[in-house]
Amino acid sequence: MANFYDDYEISEKTLALKPAYNLEYSTIVLEGTEEYYVKKTPLELIKQASLFGGAEYDGRRCAVSFLTGIKKKIPIPINPQKNIYAFPTQSPSQMDCHWIFFSHVNLISGASSVSNKSTMIVFQNGRKLEVKESAHILYKQMYRTWMCVKALSGDFPVST
Repeated sequence: MANFYDDYEISEKTLALKPAYNLEYSTIVLEGTEEYYVKKTPLELIKQASLFGGAEYDGRRCAVSFLTGIKKKIPIPINPQKNIYAFPTQSPSQMDCHWIFFSHVNLISGASSVSNKSTMIVFQNGRKLEVKESAHILYKQMYRTWMCVKALSGDFPVST
């Protein structure tokens, strides 16, 4: 039985937010072994979670850009106290943007053939998610998120 919701609160258990192309819901939330179908868009959920974490999405985005020098596809420290960081697979303004939660990623597996241009993300719990972006792009996003974590913990030199 499907789990349909008007809203969803991002937590330490959230693995990813997938855009849905459905009239009934806009996001498929991956949490542990569960899937939730939510009316709000992935970006709406990220913005809401940022507020619950103590700051507006735009403020977090600006702070990360200032601290790391990242200008595009900026990772978001949703709630640093709870180690909740997410990164977009493409520009958040794009309809096909997935949000991946950094601490749950175990492995990124690139395409095994030229005809298959997708990449598999394997989470710590063994769950898998296939995305269109290249492994190179996802590794870059993981590195950017690592920079974000380090900058907010004071272990990374500030880019000015």
